[in-house]
Amino acid sequence: MFTLNCKGRLLVIDKPIVMGIINTTPDSFFAGSRKVSADAVIKQAAAMLEEGAAIIDIGGQSTRPGSLAISEEEELSRVISGIEAIHQRFPECIISVDTYYARVAKEAIEAGASMVNDISAGTPDPGMIQTVTSLQVPYVLMHMQGTPQTMQQAPHYGNVTREVLDFFSNKLAALRQAGIADIIIDPGFGFGKTHAHNFQLLNELPVFSILEKPLLIGLSRKGTIYKTLNITAERSLNGTTVLNTIALMKGATILRVHDVRAATEAITLVQSTQQIV
Repeated sequence: MFTLNCKGRLLVIDKPIVMGIINTTPDSFFAGSRKVSADAVIKQAAAMLEEGAAIIDIGGQSTRPGSLAISEEEELSRVISGIEAIHQRFPECIISVDTYYARVAKEAIEAGASMVNDISAGTPDPGMIQTVTSLQVPYVLMHMQGTPQTMQQAPHYGNVTREVLDFFSNKLAALRQAGIADIIIDPGFGFGKTHAHNFQLLNELPVFSILEKPLLIGLSRKGTIYKTLNITAERSLNGTTVLNTIALMKGATILRVHDVRAATEAITLVQSTQQIV
């Protein structure tokens, strides 16, 4: 069991939970996740919460392979109104902001978010770690080799699982020293990794239990699924459910997904099999 202090609200994770994805951007890789108006964000959040999402993750910048970075001002203009709208309509909702900008993190928390999801591990913005420390909110620490612009240009590892584990061990020590109490780890499927790397990480997920941190898995509709199956992201729900099920059986704590109902059903069924004595 894990507990996370989300601005005074305690999120108790005694079974796997779901984080629903809402992208306030016109160019995320899966068109179904794009919600660019406050009304669309509210409607999507309401549906996800009804289907069982424990966290809503809002991002204003596409980080698909080869995507171009936008400014923090542009990102702020995309995410803050959506966060404010969800927080006003659903004040008990735990909102995560998907950003690597310290200023966006700070203003998002002030607007109603209570968690920071940072794909960069605090690398490009030197103020991010200090900002999260001062905000005292949970921090999602993700592994990525390279940047979204370069990460899929021949990613390489001696042993991907060992190197990702070493990365987390070093970063966790630094974050604890900085004063960040609640940390979630994300192996970063598809972020500077080949399909073979992704499948190896998935197969070897149990090794990350040694870190004693919640394990977030983001495989939803990604290229590892649709390219392996020779289909499209739009047709990848079944493949996503298969890999999420495997992840749950290997220790996943949080499923970050576009399709909340399918993920909550997977959790219920996997839990049912694990409760059989």
